[in-house]
Amino acid sequence: MPTPAKELSYLNEKIVACRLCPRLVAWREEILKKKPKRFAAESYWSRPVPGFGDPLAELLIVGLAPAAHGGNRTGRIFTGDRSGDFLFETLHRFGYSSSPRSISREDSLVLNKVYITATVRCAPPNNKPSPEEIAHCRPYLIEELRILKNIRVILALGRIAFDNVWQTVKLTFQSQGKSFACKKPSFSHGIEQKLPDGKVLIGSFHPSQQNTFTGKLTQSMFDSVFSRINTLITIG
Repeated sequence: MPTPAKELSYLNEKIVACRLCPRLVAWREEILKKKPKRFAAESYWSRPVPGFGDPLAELLIVGLAPAAHGGNRTGRIFTGDRSGDFLFETLHRFGYSSSPRSISREDSLVLNKVYITATVRCAPPNNKPSPEEIAHCRPYLIEELRILKNIRVILALGRIAFDNVWQTVKLTFQSQGKSFACKKPSFSHGIEQKLPDGKVLIGSFHPSQQNTFTGKLTQSMFDSVFSRINTLITIG
């Protein structure tokens, strides 16, 4: 029987090879023609970006999508942009990451008890994936949730990720002939909902540069979410 690490490796190979969304494939090629000067000499990943982290994770973090000159450039989720800097500094302080900086796929960073993934695996124009593109990527999240059997808490970064996690869990239950009677709460920062399988879904504002620079998401607000996560994992 394959280990979780091997299953995730197989799944990530499928993700990287995916070409289901013509608009996103075309956008990846367009990005290569518009590299900013600071990255002009770099070779871009320019493929779907797979998940990354601990196969025995207890915390699953779900973002929106790779940034055009972040994950789409480096090939690692939340790596190479300000959102990732904010996230990994927090993960490091709370003991989930061996380093406060995620620089590239080749660095020595190791995640502990956390796995990071995204709603959509390719960088979308204007950071706005279509409903069809979200639906195309949903089976990958379903598989990640199946493989990551130790997950106790799911942290959704932003409204789109929150809604997608909710829909993914609901569809999974329904496909198994199980009842899913929960009513989806309205998204807000720090919103918390226990799911029928015992996992806890938490919502947070996305650590985008726009949110952190304007103060919509402060470090103390983000820390409060992770403090709650640690409590839930400890008592879970």
